[in-house]
Amino acid sequence: MSETSPPLNSETLAVLLARHRHNPTRLMQILREAQEALGWLSPQTLSVIAKGVDLPLARITGVAGFYSFFHTEPRGRYRVLWSDNITDRMLGNQDLMQAMCKSLWLEPGHLSEDGLVSVTTTSCTGMCDQGPAILVNYRAITRMTAQRVAEVCELIRNEVPLDDWPKDFFVVDNNIRRRDILLRNDMTPGDALRASIARGAEAIKEEASNARSWREGAHGAAAGPALTLDEIKRSNLRGRGGAGFTTGLKWEACRNAQGSGPDPARYVVCNADEGEPGTFKDRVLLTEQADLVFEGMTVAGYVVGARKGMLYLRGEYRYLLDALESVLARRRADGLLGNNILQQAGFQFDIEIHLGMGAYVCGEESALLESLEGKRGVPRNRPPFPVTHGYLNQPTTVNNVETLAAAALIAKNGGDWFRTVGTERSAGTKVMSVSGDCERPGIYEYPFGVSIAEVLADCGAKDVQAVQVSGPSGVCVAPNEFKRRIGFEDLATAGAFMVFDESRDMFEVARNFSHFFAHESCGFCTPCRVGTTLLKNCMDKIHAGHGTEYDIKEIMTINQLLQTASHCGLGHTACNPTFDTLKKFRPAYERRLKSLAFEPAFDLDNALAQARQMTGRDDAGAHLATSE
Repeated sequence: MSETSPPLNSETLAVLLARHRHNPTRLMQILREAQEALGWLSPQTLSVIAKGVDLPLARITGVAGFYSFFHTEPRGRYRVLWSDNITDRMLGNQDLMQAMCKSLWLEPGHLSEDGLVSVTTTSCTGMCDQGPAILVNYRAITRMTAQRVAEVCELIRNEVPLDDWPKDFFVVDNNIRRRDILLRNDMTPGDALRASIARGAEAIKEEASNARSWREGAHGAAAGPALTLDEIKRSNLRGRGGAGFTTGLKWEACRNAQGSGPDPARYVVCNADEGEPGTFKDRVLLTEQADLVFEGMTVAGYVVGARKGMLYLRGEYRYLLDALESVLARRRADGLLGNNILQQAGFQFDIEIHLGMGAYVCGEESALLESLEGKRGVPRNRPPFPVTHGYLNQPTTVNNVETLAAAALIAKNGGDWFRTVGTERSAGTKVMSVSGDCERPGIYEYPFGVSIAEVLADCGAKDVQAVQVSGPSGVCVAPNEFKRRIGFEDLATAGAFMVFDESRDMFEVARNFSHFFAHESCGFCTPCRVGTTLLKNCMDKIHAGHGTEYDIKEIMTINQLLQTASHCGLGHTACNPTFDTLKKFRPAYERRLKSLAFEPAFDLDNALAQARQMTGRDDAGAHLATSE
């Protein structure tokens, strides 16, 4: 990625647009590559791109303005983003960021006067097990300390290219603490596909042995996908992204759906946009088990009849792109992607990687599809659902990274094998992202049914006050609930497991989450756009010492608004952390409240107190305040 911001280079843009065939559905990738080449997206650059893809400039500008990682103003040769998740705050990110800004002589959120560097925050970089973390030109640096801040500042001041920075700066650890069937598997690439194809071949042989005609027996070639689908359904695999929809039923609906238009098609999409604070399991799966994930996508393509797959990778994981592209290239060379996969006539499937650009809402599958089509990531109205009207209005199955990895194992080993792990309603394992107040943060893979207490014991957590399961949109669990178990019958989770000990202020935890939701609201619907901001303002008012019982009631009203009128799940869950902490840790709120029925957020008399002192009018001001 370029660190400079040269003037508009028409030749660069012409080559870029030609490589993407001037296709407007590839707008996200065109904008990203243009920004990486030119430093930022100037009005001239956007105009050239708009003309190149034959879209209105307003549409291009709207997309560029929607995603926080697109820059329509200069951000400097070095763009530093501090992860501002609650776990990073617990590790001192705010003081370290202030030290960096002081050293570089700039204000947070602003470009330095010499145009060299900007420093600001982002919601969560997916490095919660090794924070505080930063992204420098979207390359991750973990475990920031005062010494490392000084070293980074020195490198920036000396304008050292990132490629010449110390290599150990960019080391991201996987921190795998417990492995089970996913993370300890040693499957050879292609095994799941061979097993799937073999099922079809076995069906042909069986038909032939039953003395059926060759014409009838030829239908056995289509039996491989159907039989593999049977195994997925038999396994009771459910989506690992949090919602828990049955994977076999989703694939079956996509397989049976009819495409539309002159060129009907089906698609497989892997959702690797894990933007939920506290979640980083997909990062590790894509690092440790990329072949397994891509194999699961290819199995899905085989089952539903898709020829194209797309992995939507969150922008914070830009540093993984080259390694993942290398895995795809190897799989193509080995005959595991492309035409006639494993010499199976007609088996055609390939995978592209698309990068998101910093929008949490794109974790919602329909918003993700909008982004893949080169649009703002605004969730769609449903129905229709993606399995019938997904990418480009064609049947599409959207699955989580972990779900597809599990599907590959099922295709190889069978559904009955998979069901021997976990519980009756929650088959298989769950990969947990453990962070916060514990001795051994990292990745833990357990069979479904593990208790909160078991995970806490394994990660070395002591004096635990609370656990936030499944991130801000999930559930806050108090000590009297630590016997509860991870599973769809009790605590469903996308994977985040954030630990808070007795030293933590649970009000501040909830306040951080309220800021997250207000920042990440896509702005499409008024209830969410306004409601998340009102919630954040209420929490800030309480934090500032102006809160009363009135504000607690106001939070209840905002929650009702968000629950009943929001367009998508972001608004529906935005009040979850506030409600949970109010219910289970109410003293954290009450010690901040005043006894008045209402207290304004702004205290005019207090704001003027310093001025009255300086002018010798403090007594008069007090008299005025009393008389009013």
